[in-house]
Amino acid sequence: MTQTSESVTWLTQEAYDQLKAELEYLSGPARTEIAGKIAAAREEGDLRENGGYHAAKEEQGKQELRVRQLTQLLENAKVGEAPTTSGVVAPGTVVKIAFDGDEDDTMTFLLASREYASSEIETYSPQSPLGTGVMGKKVGEEAQYELPNGKKASVTILEATPYRA
Repeated sequence: MTQTSESVTWLTQEAYDQLKAELEYLSGPARTEIAGKIAAAREEGDLRENGGYHAAKEEQGKQELRVRQLTQLLENAKVGEAPTTSGVVAPGTVVKIAFDGDEDDTMTFLLASREYASSEIETYSPQSPLGTGVMGKKVGEEAQYELPNGKKASVTILEATPYRA
């Protein structure tokens, strides 16, 4: 099977190991726990009016969705080193851009998999329109990307530094 760049998720070894550990937990011990909750709720009687049963089934559905998401993500993951040098936009870099060359209209974000989005800094996927536009650009270079309305937007790369958690 040929992979397109849109289906590849770049992860550091540490990120890959964390996601793999989560998948192993959800596929093993967590499945056993939810099965136990469902069995206990089933023993309480009429399933039509059993809130505990329905809550456990809903939790099971969410858990299985996460298992499928993680499985697909890890199958398509490419493990690499986090960037160590500044100046070039790559996955794992914190990027500061200026919109239309306006030094007063700036935004700073982490270019990384959405799996590692945090509340500390806004995260954009390398596959997003903005991520695709800035990927590989050097500080000082201009990048273009497509807006949802089909128009093009221009940004200037002001900074590109390795992310430090």
